[in-house]
Amino acid sequence: MSVARSAAGPRADRQELFRFAVIGGAAYATDVVVFNVLLVGLELPSVWCKVLSSAAAIAVAFAGSRHYTWRDRRTDAPWREYALFVLFSVLAAGIQLLCLLVSHDLLGLRSTLADNVSANVVGMALATIFRFWTFRTYVFPQRVSALS
Repeated sequence: MSVARSAAGPRADRQELFRFAVIGGAAYATDVVVFNVLLVGLELPSVWCKVLSSAAAIAVAFAGSRHYTWRDRRTDAPWREYALFVLFSVLAAGIQLLCLLVSHDLLGLRSTLADNVSANVVGMALATIFRFWTFRTYVFPQRVSALS
């Protein structure tokens, strides 16, 4: 924890976590709505629906993170931020997939409930922690002022 980070205090940490949760909720809602509109409304193949809905959700999450969650940490290099954001988002999706594979293939838990718990509860929780840490540390790092 840096000196600048410590000076912000626990209240600032809670506010940042709250903003992260709000944007995460908006991105999740975008993912679900776009997926179902494409799947049910346009009757596209489910894999393509998920790819497109994930891309839309990542775009919403990036815009919200840059302009709301970590608005005080933005840099003058939005493309660098976006590239790292996408990289860490894809890695986080891999965490969710890994949880599903362990549950489904290694442990032999093959019910719909088990798949949902492993991917969308355990996997999502681990991926969310990973996203928060990587976005905060690498994508939108704390700016250290020259006066510190």
